[in-house]
Amino acid sequence: MSLRPETLMPLTTMKYYIVDAFTDHPFGGNTAGVVLLGNDPFPNESLMTQVAAELRYSETAFVRQLSPLEYHVRYFTPKAEVELCGHATVATFALLHRLGQAKDRCLCHTLAGDLEIEAGERVMMQMATPRIIETISNMGAIYSALGIADYHPSMPVQIAYAGLKDLMIPVSDVATLNALQPVMEAIATVTNELDAVSFHVFAVADDGYTAHVRDFAPLFGVPEESATGTANAALTHYLAVNGVIPSQGDFSFLQGEAMGRPSVVATRIAPDDTVYVGGTAAIVAEGNLLPTLTH
Repeated sequence: MSLRPETLMPLTTMKYYIVDAFTDHPFGGNTAGVVLLGNDPFPNESLMTQVAAELRYSETAFVRQLSPLEYHVRYFTPKAEVELCGHATVATFALLHRLGQAKDRCLCHTLAGDLEIEAGERVMMQMATPRIIETISNMGAIYSALGIADYHPSMPVQIAYAGLKDLMIPVSDVATLNALQPVMEAIATVTNELDAVSFHVFAVADDGYTAHVRDFAPLFGVPEESATGTANAALTHYLAVNGVIPSQGDFSFLQGEAMGRPSVVATRIAPDDTVYVGGTAAIVAEGNLLPTLTH
């Protein structure tokens, strides 16, 4: 079926990049699409969703430059727009820095609020004010969805927020974490019932990393993610609230081991309790989204 010519509208060419975040080499970390719009307006939402679906990464960032140090970023999964994506933000500002467009401290406007970004070889982004949303008392369905029976953790299972609501779920050790057998349909059901984005499962380590983590978000079309900025910022706040780490300092989380894409996510709690998350990134590819005829 073809559209009549009068229903068609030309769209300008958009530059896109494929960037691996939370790693210093290609084919590691977590991949995001980044579409640079210059100072042009955002395309319509249906088109941005289609572009994200075509690129097929968990999130694609669409970036408008408002001034030399001010940007507006919107994030799309292959299914819908989301308020914030940590790894796509790190990918975006690492790319902009390499292109000479972002230096030092920048302001990033998002649906989750205005964030301060430290743009350099390592990008650190200010997260939304973190908080604990809820403590979960009935944990049976949560651990059952991970393939763990009759487990009583020494730390609480809580929904924590740092831009998105994620379930913080402790397991006993790294071996148990890597051996999980998650049931995606069950995880999707639980996250939907609790109005959360993901199961963020972690094991505290004594090997130079604050914790090893895995993140499952099948409700949003992401069975497992190799690096999650927002969820690890929430985990940093959770660990500080529960007395596992100091209330200030620098921390690091290893994620993606089970996927063969190890990622190192850096976090920091500032003296004013602001949480920052970030890391390095590698640019993998670039191209053009050609002028398209669409309604």
